[in-house]
Amino acid sequence: MADPRISVTVYLARRGRIYNFLRCPALSHPALQTAAALRKVARTRHIFQKDDSLIQNVWVDRFPGLSRLEDRIKGILLDRSAVLHVPRGTVIFGPGKSPENMLFLLDGSVRVQQTSEGGREIVLYRIHAGESCVLTTACLLAYDDYSAEGIAETDVSAAAIPRAVFDDLVANSAEFRKFVFLAFSKRITDLFLMIDEVAFQRIDLRLAQKLQELAQGGTEVRTTHQQLAAELGSAREVISRQLQEFQRRGWITQTRGTITLTDAGALADLAQHRSGPGS
Repeated sequence: MADPRISVTVYLARRGRIYNFLRCPALSHPALQTAAALRKVARTRHIFQKDDSLIQNVWVDRFPGLSRLEDRIKGILLDRSAVLHVPRGTVIFGPGKSPENMLFLLDGSVRVQQTSEGGREIVLYRIHAGESCVLTTACLLAYDDYSAEGIAETDVSAAAIPRAVFDDLVANSAEFRKFVFLAFSKRITDLFLMIDEVAFQRIDLRLAQKLQELAQGGTEVRTTHQQLAAELGSAREVISRQLQEFQRRGWITQTRGTITLTDAGALADLAQHRSGPGS
């Protein structure tokens, strides 16, 4: 559950002027208030200061689909948006909560994951800069609650537009509607691929590829067995046994919180068999 004590720094885009709101419990997450409500708090508490060095008022240009919108629609997005700055580790949304804003990620990374009743976790996808959240989109369209949680893996900046604005633009702007559904369909396709991997692909092949991916061309991976299990939709015990097998073969060594790839070539050969016979 999101900690209501976590405060966020908020920047409002209003008629080309940017106001930097100081950290204040009244603006704390998870109550992602609308721009109008934030302006009201700012006026009554005198907690805002102008910051002309920021250019957050052109955030729409970071999204190719939004940058092609007509000026009138861009103006609505800028006029009614709030740019939120959330620290690493913040639970941005969680199960049972209803989204009140559509979020467009400007900087950072958000991990979207689901936890079963038995406590097993699976990472569904990540949101990176220039992307929106498909789960938020689905919940807004269906007027439904979240079924998973989104956690800031880094410090995050995101533009938020209120539900009412989202509903109006989806109904009345063909270009905005196209942007929303293109992003939605791409992420749904990715989710189907993830389901295929979890259900039908061998865990040793998937683990070998994940280790290569996390190493990013190097030899060290800083992670835990539990984190790998969540990434791959498996149980920690299964991952631990497979890592022990990799170590027995001389492909890796393990210390607390770190896995060193000692034979990256062997792992690459194994990972390349993912699409081959018997995979």
